Order: sequence, then structure tokens, then C-alpha cells
Amino acid sequence: MKRPGELAIVLHTHMPYVEGFGTWPFGEEWLWEAIATCYLPLLDVLGRAPLTLSLTPVLCDQLEAPGVIERCVQFLREVRAESHQLDIEELHDHPALVEELGRSAAEYAAAASKLESTDLLRALSEHASWTSAATHAVLPLLASDAGIALQVQTGVDAHRRRFGAWGGGFWLPECAYAPWLDRPLEEAGVRHTCVELTGSEPGPLKSDEGPVLWPIHRETIDLVWAPSGYPADGSYRDSHRLTPRHHQVWANDGGPYDFDRARARAAEHARDFVARVRVGLEHGGIRVCALDTELLGHWWYEGVHWLAAVLDESVRQGLTLTTLDEALEHNEPTPAPVGLPASTWGDGRDLRTWSGPAVADIAFRARTAELKLLAGRHAPSPRALRELLALQSSDWAFLAYRQTAGDYPRQRFDAHADGLDRALVGEGQDELRHLAPYL
Repeated sequence: MKRPGELAIVLHTHMPYVEGFGTWPFGEEWLWEAIATCYLPLLDVLGRAPLTLSLTPVLCDQLEAPGVIERCVQFLREVRAESHQLDIEELHDHPALVEELGRSAAEYAAAASKLESTDLLRALSEHASWTSAATHAVLPLLASDAGIALQVQTGVDAHRRRFGAWGGGFWLPECAYAPWLDRPLEEAGVRHTCVELTGSEPGPLKSDEGPVLWPIHRETIDLVWAPSGYPADGSYRDSHRLTPRHHQVWANDGGPYDFDRARARAAEHARDFVARVRVGLEHGGIRVCALDTELLGHWWYEGVHWLAAVLDESVRQGLTLTTLDEALEHNEPTPAPVGLPASTWGDGRDLRTWSGPAVADIAFRARTAELKLLAGRHAPSPRALRELLALQSSDWAFLAYRQTAGDYPRQRFDAHADGLDRALVGEGQDELRHLAPYL
């Protein structure tokens, strides 16, 4: 009997290494906001249905670093309470906006209370079977097999030491894949991963010497990620129009934000999503819908509500959900095409976002630093390795390419490059002792 079609929702959970490096407008505040608006709300959804959840080691490093949770609670209780109150006083002539500010302030206060009573990393890890590269490096851009192995093996070792068993699920940062990664991934114990191969047939692929490749389904993902996707709807909260203290109180259609209207719209979009996926799976097979976890709640405010509604609607409409770990056991891979190009889920589905003209210097300097450190005659120190791992993060090139964080990404990149040089001659202190602590 033919198996029914299945949907695998993959949530990739990652945050740049910002612990100890600045607050507003760029720095630790990113992590604190993601905790309050994404990770904590998501705990109420995880476990309700099969989902594939990855946690990057660099996010775990930060969540377990001493003082991070305490600083987050303080931020939520003090800074957010005061910033909302100042906006309320300034916008007092707009009752609808004041009401929304009050509701938003109460959410932050509730998040602080929940965080104080929750071991967040442990709670997330109970649902996370996949790991990733140590600091979210774009692996095809690394200069050596030794550099690839350092990123992959450090990530795998960190997952095992924190959480115990690991089943071989590995998120390739930025879905960045190239055939020359097959052997080092296989040697590290990676059994399967997701790739961007738009135009390929859905279903797992397998090369002669590499892990199983799950092509993500671009048409399904674009229902959410495309510029005209669900989050662009007029009912949803506008993440660009901000109050004087950078709160979001307007809807995309220009009016005051209406929480109840937006939640109702999220339920409608969930019904639409499930119905479309069911049509696509009527002849069987598997579709992989991979999303950045932080899209839900942090960037698309209603995203967690939408996901919860998708899980409920899947039951109503008879859509079978699965994890990729489960799907691996009952889907026979077909041979991967020979000569696959390097691919990502970035612009152009290639490497331009992380190595194109706008950021070529970042890619070149990171590769040069890698060769300098790993091709030397002496074993690198843990401090030098941490600086290299920090330098290799995909986040700096991405933020610089998108021009969404001012000079911050290049300042961070330059500082880590300088830190690596100082580590090589024994100068300075290890400011990254909480990054890759198991080195």
C-alpha cells in the first residue's frame, strides 16, 4: 500500500554570537528579543506534532553562558517596561496605539516571568534532534578540509556533550551545499541534511560517499518567505514602522494593530497553507518546508500562532506531518545527480550573498586566516580556534550584504580577525571563552 504524502516542517534555530558584544541597536538585544518573542512562545507549540528542530551550537553557547538569562530578564522587566511607558506617554492622544502598547508591555512582563521559571536551553533541547556547524559557517566557502572538519566536528561534539545521543541530523548553514562536503560530513557521522535544489524532484537523494540530501520545497516555503507571502498581509503587525522607542503598534495596512484580527488571519492562512500542501501531496511523496525559527514571532510576530494553527489544521484536513528522522527510515533515497553545483538558499540560490563583490573581502580574509592558522606547524590554541570560528560565521557577510546592521558586522569581523592575530602571538585575553566551550 502506497504511503500518504507527508510534510516535514524543519525549524532551523540560530542566533549570531552577540553575547557580550553590545546592546542596542545591535548586539545582545537581538538574543533577548528572540528569547521573548520566539523561543519562549514556541515552547507551547513544540511537542504537539512531529517537527524537525535544529539548534546551532553557537546559540546553545550563548543560552548557557553565565549571566545571559539574568541580563535578559532584567532587560524584559526594566528596559522594555520603561520604553513602553515612555511611548504611552508620548502617544497618549492615540487610544488604539496606547492600548496596543499596554498589551505588548504585558507580553514582555509575562515572558520575563516564564523565563525565570524555565530552563530554556533544556526545554528546547527536548525537541531538537539536529545540530549544525559550530558557528554557522558557509561550509563550501571554507578553504580546507581541516576547516570544514573543525566546524562540523565541533558542532557535532558540542551537541553530544550537551544533550547525549545524536541521530545524525545536521543543518547546513544557509543550506550551503557542494559535493566536496560529502566526505567530511560522512566522516563526522552526518546521516542527512537539507539542501536547496530548486527544480529537483521531491524526495531524498544520496551520493556515493555522502549523507542523504533532502531538497527543500521552494514553492511551499515561498508561501511564507516570498515578498508577497503570508507575513505581508495587511492584518499583520508592521515590523518596519516603529514608535520613538522602536515598538511595533501599526498593521501592514497602516492602521493601528489589532491583535484579534491578526490571529484570525493567521488561522485563515494556516488553512490555506495546509490545503495547498495537501493538493501537492495527493500522489504521495514528501515535502520539506524549512524555515528560520526566528521568523516565527521575532520577525513575523504572528508566526508562532500561524504554526500552531498549521498543526491543528493538519489534523482537521488529514495532512500527515513527519520529522526528517522518521522519514529517513521509510523513504528510499534515489541517486543524487552527478556534478551538483554549489548552492544555498540565499540570493540566486548560489554563494553570492556570502562571497559576491559586496563582501568578497570578508570571504577572502576568512579563508586566508583559516589557512594561516590550520596549515601551521604548531597546534593552534583553543583561543585562536575560537577566534577563527567566530570569524567564519555566515552572519557577518550576510548582515553586510543586506546592509541591515550598519557598521556592526564589519566591526565584529575586523575585531575577530585582530583577536586571531593577537592570539597567535600570545597577546590579549580570551574574550570568547563561552564560544565553543568544548574545544
